[in-house]
Amino acid sequence: MRGRFLARAAFGMGCGLVMMFVLGAVVFGAIALAMGWWRGGEPMPPMEILRVLSPFRIVFVLLGMGFVGSLIFRMFRRITMPVADLIEAAGKLEAGDYTARVETRGPREVRALARSFNQMANRLQTNEEQRRNLLADVSHELRTPLTVIQGNLEGMQDGVYPRDDARMQMLLDETRVMARLIDDLRTLSLAESGALKLQREELDLPALLGEVAASFAARADELGVALRVETAPDVPPVWADGVRIREVVANLVGNALRYTPRGGQITLAARADAIGQTASVSVSDTGAGIAPDALEHIFDRFYKSGDSGGSGLGLAIARQLVLAHGGQIFARSQPGVGATLTFELPIGQAG
Repeated sequence: MRGRFLARAAFGMGCGLVMMFVLGAVVFGAIALAMGWWRGGEPMPPMEILRVLSPFRIVFVLLGMGFVGSLIFRMFRRITMPVADLIEAAGKLEAGDYTARVETRGPREVRALARSFNQMANRLQTNEEQRRNLLADVSHELRTPLTVIQGNLEGMQDGVYPRDDARMQMLLDETRVMARLIDDLRTLSLAESGALKLQREELDLPALLGEVAASFAARADELGVALRVETAPDVPPVWADGVRIREVVANLVGNALRYTPRGGQITLAARADAIGQTASVSVSDTGAGIAPDALEHIFDRFYKSGDSGGSGLGLAIARQLVLAHGGQIFARSQPGVGATLTFELPIGQAG
């Protein structure tokens, strides 16, 4: 494809050069006619034309035509070569080679096109890597419960395990694990693609934090962790989907409970910024904290520490739900002291 393009472009340039030389001949003829009219209107003989034009003038005109031709050739290479590179890279990209890139050269418009192509290729390569990682992670996460279910069912069928309520309950729990994983993946996929529908309304963040804390109170007591809610008195309502924001807060609190030791404390706080544009919610714990090299990856899907019992989707879902509301989420941590995860939401219906 690249060779055909260059061949056609070269043919077009050749036709242009031929037309230029034809035009030069016409110009010579026009000069001769003009000089003939100046001398009385009679056509000049060919030798007289050559004598009047003189070799110096002819050479000067030919050199000028050659200079113009060289400029045309340089413009041809400056434009067609980068375009040919783009055609070749596009063919590789179409064939599945997501590492194809082009050098940004040529005119400004062609350089802008090359940069856009490289950015598109980067996104496609990232998406392909994420797709492969997602397939590998999903298969890994589903393999464990499926193996447990299959092994127990085969054992019950062979008479190795009794068919009692306790074993049935264990199998039911494993199916719930898979169902939750599938629901989480669906939510994450919809949020990442922008297809998640939000039922926005005026949401009272302090009230929401109180409800989430109440729902986790029994579990926190069982683990020996104190659960506190601290909200500023002037937090205005945000325009958000209450169910989805509750899911975000629940994910953050559940994650904090997982890493806070007995005798520790988790604090839920809400406040507004000084100019009244955003409201923030933070969940702080007194756990072991997050290692610096892991801090930038905690919102990646399926990323989890070695002692985590979750699926690694909770914080990734939280991030996408916050982004879907036009907000942002970030984490701060000091190893050995604890971690604070905070998300911000726009105030008002414009968010």
